[in-house]
Amino acid sequence: MEESKRNILDEEAKASLDIWRYVFGFADIAAAKCAIDLKIPEAIENHPSSQPVTLAELSSAVSASPSHLLRIMRFLVHQGIFKEVPTKDGLATGYTNTPLSRRMMITKRDGKSLAPFVLFETSPEMLAPWLRLSSVVSSPVNGSHPPPFDAVHGKDVWAFAEDNPCLSVMISEAMACDSRRVVPRVAGACHDLFDGVGTVVDVGGATGETMGILVKEFPWIKGFNFDLPHVTEVAQVMDGVEHIGGDMFVSIPKCDAVFIKWVLHDWGDKDCIKILKNCKEAIPPNIGKVLIVESVIREKKETMIVEERDEKLEHVRLMLDMVMMAHTSTGKERTLKEWDFVLNQSGFARYEVRDIDDVQSVIIAYR
Repeated sequence: MEESKRNILDEEAKASLDIWRYVFGFADIAAAKCAIDLKIPEAIENHPSSQPVTLAELSSAVSASPSHLLRIMRFLVHQGIFKEVPTKDGLATGYTNTPLSRRMMITKRDGKSLAPFVLFETSPEMLAPWLRLSSVVSSPVNGSHPPPFDAVHGKDVWAFAEDNPCLSVMISEAMACDSRRVVPRVAGACHDLFDGVGTVVDVGGATGETMGILVKEFPWIKGFNFDLPHVTEVAQVMDGVEHIGGDMFVSIPKCDAVFIKWVLHDWGDKDCIKILKNCKEAIPPNIGKVLIVESVIREKKETMIVEERDEKLEHVRLMLDMVMMAHTSTGKERTLKEWDFVLNQSGFARYEVRDIDDVQSVIIAYR
């Protein structure tokens, strides 16, 4: 009984602290966005001296109010984004970067930075739908409440982006920085799948970053970057990559293999099956394959020992599922059973899943 009471008291004490995460939780992403907007990580990285950057030097470099910058840096140091360390002479303190802050460099294209993703998700257009999340949850199936994004902006995210080139660019840049991060992992885990493959189409490839990485890794393939015309029209010329405008719901260019990353989670099962059927029609029988790079939500098991990294990756997948609810009409992150359903309904002969120790996995579907 005494142990039970102690547990209740411990839970109450924890709850009294944890609730503040939800009261002021927005401060985390707001302060991170501020650091990216001001290019604080770049200013620290490019500091000419080997000494830590002092507040005065940093405020001058980023043209910021020292008093306000002090408070922002104090918060971000506490969050572990930057470090505060004494200068070598011990007369002052300054700031240094961390592996986390370097992932917030908007100018860095090294496969680690997710700064464009942060800026995209913290844009006014993408933040506003979150305040309507409860309306879609409380709506009955096929109810009258429009999805949160549609309710705020009057149209879905794809139509809105087509009419707003700045948001379209932000989407493409966000997807590109994720491609620089995850596609090399996919290439490493699936190197054997590109043997004998002559042509690959990246469906929904935006800027073509994914296909650019793949043709460098597998120089024998001819790469096609396939997306909506308003997206491919502004895509940069890339060696070994041809941009093709079209509609994946109508047809997909013929090829030996289809690559499709973070597209299917934007759509409900009916649309997902339609896209997958078009992917299947694009590849040849027997030897054709579709490489799907998406999250696979872990099935809940009562007795499961989970490593800390696995638990954190699962948390990201579950957060991403909330993003789908806020930003798309019927999109969702799927469990393996749910992937099994859409793949079988699409008529694929078989599939396998390869873990790449990341938010996404690779699902290879064979015709």
